[in-house]
Amino acid sequence: MTDPDIRTAGADETRAVGRVVAELCEPGDVVVVSGDLGAGKTTFVQGLAAGLGVDEPVVSPTFTLAREYHGALRLVHVDVYRLDRVQELLHLGLDDLAAEAVLVVEWGDVVADHLPADHLAVRLAAPSAGDPDQRAVALHATGPAWADRVGRVAAALTRR
Repeated sequence: MTDPDIRTAGADETRAVGRVVAELCEPGDVVVVSGDLGAGKTTFVQGLAAGLGVDEPVVSPTFTLAREYHGALRLVHVDVYRLDRVQELLHLGLDDLAAEAVLVVEWGDVVADHLPADHLAVRLAAPSAGDPDQRAVALHATGPAWADRVGRVAAALTRR
């Protein structure tokens, strides 16, 4: 199930989408975040982390590969951009890292075949014309865990 794109007009609004997604997260959830360089992937994750009660700065784990944060739920933030082979992904031990946590994988579309089939896919994109701060955020539920929840994100944002 894919909802229509959610349009954001800046980093704060992109973070707000992440906060709403966080309100629906449960332990064991996987969120796969994709988009071009500079699309707002880490900005989205910052909002998600804030929504989970993380009160420390959230930065891209590009060079560390994985960062762990503690809030109402534990958040494991992984960036697979620098991985050269799928075997490196397997060595990260994502199953162990994400046990009883929310696992967020930036650039996850590249390795989606090796992630749990049941996840929320988040795709961020800058529109082709107009405001350079505007983003389109597309949500796609893959599997039953997010099928009922994905539609509630857009509904929650329209109420704000």
